[in-house]
Amino acid sequence: MTPTPLTWLYVPGDRPHVVTKALAAGADVVVIDLEDAVAPDRKEYARSATAELLRAPQPVPVHVRVNALDGPWAAADLTALATLPGVRGLRLPKVTSPGQIRQVAVATPLPLYALLESALGIEHAHAIAGAHPSLRGISLGEADLRADLGVRADTGLDWSRSRVVVAARAAGLAPPPQSVHPDIRDLDGLAASCAHGRALGFLGRAAIHPRQLPVIERAYLPTPAEIEQAETIIKAAAADPGAQALPDGRFVDAAVVALAQRTLSLARRA
Repeated sequence: MTPTPLTWLYVPGDRPHVVTKALAAGADVVVIDLEDAVAPDRKEYARSATAELLRAPQPVPVHVRVNALDGPWAAADLTALATLPGVRGLRLPKVTSPGQIRQVAVATPLPLYALLESALGIEHAHAIAGAHPSLRGISLGEADLRADLGVRADTGLDWSRSRVVVAARAAGLAPPPQSVHPDIRDLDGLAASCAHGRALGFLGRAAIHPRQLPVIERAYLPTPAEIEQAETIIKAAAADPGAQALPDGRFVDAAVVALAQRTLSLARRA
């Protein structure tokens, strides 16, 4: 059974030596970026270098973020990557409609992941999430979304965050990972932001530096107290399948048991 991914490490596609280091950094998924991290005059080199590396399977799952689907580079990206053994998924930026997902799904058998980065993308979140069986996940691109909405305070994105969490669940997809925390030195801020994201229903997070990985993993794995509480609930439910109150006053029913099972499943991911 493949462990639930909690960390998604982005790395620029035009820096093959950095990609090689990223593959050994401990991330659950490495995302080679051909889009925002690569200057226009480096796009072709990034594509060719990425395709060369991914002609062979890699030691960890590798996804590639291609260029925007309505731009001049996406078609060549998809052609170069569609059948390579080392690619485990394609991340599609700036998705705004379900038709874009269906169009890409025809061109490649790879699992697809949509990034919603605009007001229009958020408005169409559920339609995008259910667009095609090849789509395995949705998530936010918060930097572009922040600019599109003119949001200054971080809490101004919370409605959009919850919208994506709900849309993913309604479409039967995995909970989305959080968008990146852009300050690679602010590990305390990263931890606090992860705690907030976890409270909203996210699971895991994208990173832009290896030092962020252990902070994200700690934030999203259940604590010993949460594991103990989940085990108590499962034992109580096994002894009496009906709704009941535990000695400490906590009420247990089917929904509480389901959440406890999810907690223990995540705790066993390692």
